[in-house]
Amino acid sequence: MRWITRENIKVDRVACPWLIKRFVDRDADFIFVPEHELLAAARREAATPFDATRLPEVKLNHRGDRCTFEAILEDFKLTDRALERLGRIVRAADVKGQEHVAPEGLGLRAIAEYDALYAYASRQAG
Repeated sequence: MRWITRENIKVDRVACPWLIKRFVDRDADFIFVPEHELLAAARREAATPFDATRLPEVKLNHRGDRCTFEAILEDFKLTDRALERLGRIVRAADVKGQEHVAPEGLGLRAIAEYDALYAYASRQAG
């Protein structure tokens, strides 16, 4: 299958392809496009769109306070407790105001934002 999402990868858009490739579709191909091209490109490429929060037509998306990773868990009936925990960590990192659901989320957010990670490394390097 082909899967498509927005360019400018952030936490959820890194975690979702990993989840898809590992537990949903081992042969998955991923396409990253500007958001305004997503729906047309999905039709043209016969690709499943995901994580495009400003596009209500996209089914695999944030749902309430939950992130797209968690929507994939739900839709594909992935009930592994470790994946559910990972979903909360991804949500805490990705969704502002959801940091409380997993303390690891802030660390993941910092790692995923290379400027923040570089600032941390710079302080440590002295």
